[in-house]
Amino acid sequence: MNKKECPSCAMEIDVNSKVCPVCSYEFPKSNTAARWIVLLLVLLFVVYMLMGIF
Repeated sequence: MNKKECPSCAMEIDVNSKVCPVCSYEFPKSNTAARWIVLLLVLLFVVYMLMGIF
């Protein structure tokens, strides 16, 4: 079973937990769609800059 540390109380809890059972800290939801959009925009910017050089 994988563990992660609560940033609020440093308790080791299950990776799949969304709330710490000790201090009730709520872990933020990861937004994978936003990450992909940002990555795509950065990649497009780099390609655009390289096209301007040549």
